[in-house]
Amino acid sequence: MWRRGWVLAALSILLGLAFVLHSEIPNSIGNGGSLWETFLPWGGLLIIPLLGLALLRRAPVALIALLLPTLVWVNLFGGSINDKSGSGGDLTVLTHNVNADNPDPAGTARSLAHSGAGVVALEEVTGRQAGVYRKGLAASHPHHKLMGTVGLWSKYPMKDIRSVDIKMGWPRAMRATVETPKGEVAVYVAHLPSVRVQFRSGFTAGKRDGSAQALGDAIERDKAARVVLLGDLNGTMNDRALAPITSQMRSAQGAAGSGFGFSWPASFPMARIDQIMVRGVGPVSAWSLPSTGSDHLPIAARVKLSD
Repeated sequence: MWRRGWVLAALSILLGLAFVLHSEIPNSIGNGGSLWETFLPWGGLLIIPLLGLALLRRAPVALIALLLPTLVWVNLFGGSINDKSGSGGDLTVLTHNVNADNPDPAGTARSLAHSGAGVVALEEVTGRQAGVYRKGLAASHPHHKLMGTVGLWSKYPMKDIRSVDIKMGWPRAMRATVETPKGEVAVYVAHLPSVRVQFRSGFTAGKRDGSAQALGDAIERDKAARVVLLGDLNGTMNDRALAPITSQMRSAQGAAGSGFGFSWPASFPMARIDQIMVRGVGPVSAWSLPSTGSDHLPIAARVKLSD
């Protein structure tokens, strides 16, 4: 029986190495490395058929080899399964890609107005729907600014509002200083370019990668003591292309969430491409909200501003 299962053992070792060395998988062919990193948590499902085949073959060698990908996956994502949320905090922030083709923008606006968030960031707000969101959030969030297709609504006064150039040719990112009762917070709203998976070209993410670098540079230059980034980044925290941002900011979900917090697609969430990241701010809890008319789920976080 020790002669059986060597092919399965080799596949298990390759899977384990793909987890360990995910950042080393080259992007030269169809951005394959970034594609693997986008859905990296789901790679654990590949362990199940390997386990089934090893049991069917009664191959101890294959079963022993399966320990490598299993232990590596647990090391990478085991902490995500635990509930790390706490209580307290000073400010609730929320971000939502509302979808340009949202069939019920008024209902979406009502849901966001009743979310309890002090700051609400919206992405993919079209010109024909902008008035609906302004009206729906006016009472709960009287301070707002819309730049291009991204906007920020706040219960608190805002100042120093400006567009952030992420190399797209039109406004898809902005920055504002929100004057909360616990002090000022620099809030960024961003919607990075979309990515596509195509047979001929693979994972097309060149424009997204360039915008991520530009956004990371802008945040790095920001002298504010407290910075919060809200938006649809079209990438996960594992994706190396977002390193200009993720290397200097913490994920609220990773630090204080429960589970993976997948946000897209809303019908069957498979990846967390919507992000709340912080610098100089303490995440207390993070969660996803119920589905609206969008293809993304809204996500929120409670953060601590005071010492």
